[in-house]
Amino acid sequence: MQIDDEYFDSKEFQEILTSYEDSMKSGSTPFMDVDDLVDIADYYSYKGNANKSRETIELALDLYPGAASPLIFKAGEELRNGNVDEAEKLIDRITEKDSPEYKYLEAEILISQSRIDEAEELLHKYFMTAAPDDYDDIVLDIANIYIDYGINDKAYQWMMRAKDHHNADYKELMARALFGMGKFSDSADIFNELIDENPYSKNYWNALASAQFMDEKFDEAITSSEYAIAIDPKDPEGLIAKANGLYRLGKYEEALKYYERYCNVVPDDEFGWLNLGTCLTYLNSYDKAIAALQKAESIAPANSQYLAQIYQELAFAYSAKKMPDKAISILNKTEYLDCNHSDIAVLKGHILLENGRWKEAENIYKQAITESSGSPETVLHIAVSLYDNKYIDTACDLLKKLFAAEGDNFNQGYAYLTLCYWDLKMLNEFLYYLKIAVERNPQEAKTVLSDIFPKDIEPKDYYNYITNKLKINQ
Repeated sequence: MQIDDEYFDSKEFQEILTSYEDSMKSGSTPFMDVDDLVDIADYYSYKGNANKSRETIELALDLYPGAASPLIFKAGEELRNGNVDEAEKLIDRITEKDSPEYKYLEAEILISQSRIDEAEELLHKYFMTAAPDDYDDIVLDIANIYIDYGINDKAYQWMMRAKDHHNADYKELMARALFGMGKFSDSADIFNELIDENPYSKNYWNALASAQFMDEKFDEAITSSEYAIAIDPKDPEGLIAKANGLYRLGKYEEALKYYERYCNVVPDDEFGWLNLGTCLTYLNSYDKAIAALQKAESIAPANSQYLAQIYQELAFAYSAKKMPDKAISILNKTEYLDCNHSDIAVLKGHILLENGRWKEAENIYKQAITESSGSPETVLHIAVSLYDNKYIDTACDLLKKLFAAEGDNFNQGYAYLTLCYWDLKMLNEFLYYLKIAVERNPQEAKTVLSDIFPKDIEPKDYYNYITNKLKINQ
């Protein structure tokens, strides 16, 4: 979750951007302030247009050789792309080494190298040299750096040094830090405060929707996203947030409309096409799903974090079309990707089993267990695959062997064994494992067993609910 800069939506910035783009289209050099050029590069980066961002920052460096702000911006981009050596070369060209931006970039290089203690020492020394009136601004700057690198606990620690906890910038950063720490309800509370102060900020509404979505309050997330869309009908974050909420509620036809709107607004984002394809698969529109997923693959950069998921969804679609060999060949593309290869092997087995090729599936399941060194998570995934393919007795046996081997060290899977016994109509065993499932892993119990129980009943009440129901029916 990230909040964009309201400045990008301001009339002032839009006029600067229009002037720049008009100059570039006409082939003339847009002579403007160096900081305006850096803002434009930042805007393009935020919008996901890396090429235009680089073009703008190179122009800034050509027009203002040695200027600190474009060097710092470019060094930061190199860091985020993992090019630490290039970032260090750029920082060496900066002459204003006492500026806050220089100090922050030094710290950012250390953070990117996981040298957190050294970064903390550098930042603390700089903080102690600052004027007391600047303390809060510095605290927010430092917290923002840590949040960008996902080190939210450090961001939180720094923010506790601030004196003013009531201004909007502080609240926004605190909400982001809490979100990153998994405290979604607390994050949502702060965004609600910010919305009370500024109800026309689509960024706050989208951030609130993200926090509610992560807290599994999907109806509330949808409502929040609708406010963002009302403010800006083409807002990508609002569209994808509403689509995702509808998808999680199983409202696939409605979700599809918003995924389509998102892809029209952001046609070069593979994430949108991936979700569109996945939604179409759930709607059994496999040919359309494959077309959308192939589009996602074609526009995804080689280092896209979504490639493995794109291939998995393509494999599901081809398997549903009874084309298991094609599905397996798609999954083979993940061989050189940074993903869980044991899970991919389980998926291959699942597809073979789905298409009646039991012996081949069994061999791949064994291969997955060997490659994962007997990982209990891998064994659990195989058991779930067996259950999904209606091999319920076999899934039962595998889960019981898993629990016997792992003992109290493994709290996953009990809800699946409970579900197996429900399907097998073995009431005593169902009740026995239901009690264990809700005690050991209530979240898994809620996810796996939700179709058996009313939506408004919490997992801790499942056992009493079902036993009371059985008494009534006797």
